[in-house]
Amino acid sequence: MVRLRTQQRAILVEKIPDLANLAAAALIFGQFVSGQRFSLAIAVAGIVTWTGMIAWTLAIAGDEEKQ
Repeated sequence: MVRLRTQQRAILVEKIPDLANLAAAALIFGQFVSGQRFSLAIAVAGIVTWTGMIAWTLAIAGDEEKQ
């Protein structure tokens, strides 16, 4: 496993939720501007991606407390 310094961990904890929101917006709301039919599978993929990234953020933040 990669060992992160405190400053690197803080940056990840700050930026991953932004990336999660961007991924969800692209996969869910991007369908409305694409001109194609709405795909429930792509919307679910956006929700799963967002949830996974938020869980990853919480795991990284939890590692900070253990050290």
